Amino acid sequence: MIRRFIQFLICLFLVGAAQAADPVNTDYPLGAGDAIRVQVFQNPDLTIEARVSENGAINYPLIGSVGLGGLSIAAAEKKIADALSKGGFVKQPQVNIILVQVRGNQVAVLGQVNRPGRYPLETLNTRVSDMLATAGGSNQLGDDMVILSGLRNGKPFRKVIDIPDLYLADKTGENAVLAGGDTIYVHRAPVFYIFGEAQRPGSYRIERGMTVMQALALGGGPTPRGSDSRLYLHRKNSAGAVDQRSPQLTEAVQPNDVIYVRERIF
Repeated sequence: MIRRFIQFLICLFLVGAAQAADPVNTDYPLGAGDAIRVQVFQNPDLTIEARVSENGAINYPLIGSVGLGGLSIAAAEKKIADALSKGGFVKQPQVNIILVQVRGNQVAVLGQVNRPGRYPLETLNTRVSDMLATAGGSNQLGDDMVILSGLRNGKPFRKVIDIPDLYLADKTGENAVLAGGDTIYVHRAPVFYIFGEAQRPGSYRIERGMTVMQALALGGGPTPRGSDSRLYLHRKNSAGAVDQRSPQLTEAVQPNDVIYVRERIF
């Protein structure tokens, strides 16, 4: 009797320690594809490993099919315990569920990333930067801003996240925690165009705070026939029409600006 009591205390201690080490684990909503281990104290024959099916259920000894999809781990433990108790199979069952592998909740990573696709939330509290790294990060055409969309509390959710600012401006609080069904979209980075008497005419990515002088340098500077004091800047106004003017070299470059390097007068 004393031995059983000691075993009971040890079991409670281990379960409590596991929950203290990972306090959010019991709140995790189980989904299709998740692998779990179910244990019942002092009933080793009821220990099983199972994967949640597409309809959110597992087959459990004695009680058959049990729907666990969408339930938190704590709620799933209680549901199995209640079924064992009501069926008269185990008196006062103490059920413990361990999340072996997270597969049920996936996130789509789309747009200008190196490995677009759907990725599972392998760990709890996975954040946007973690999933972006899993997808290989933004490619050369990718923007610094990413768009996170999904559902929160049953309502549409959308958030624009400046990835460099998470670290450069210490805005790690903006690094949102992902949920199953979320989508991360990386748009193409804004570009400007340079042509005329430039060494390397073409389109280029706009870096943060880029000025016309820096844009001209990125294009290799003027040719021997060109002049950095004879520039035309073509930019769309709020009405959608294109304005043409001579810019200051210190002026900030905006998306889709077109810089024309003119010839020297003499």
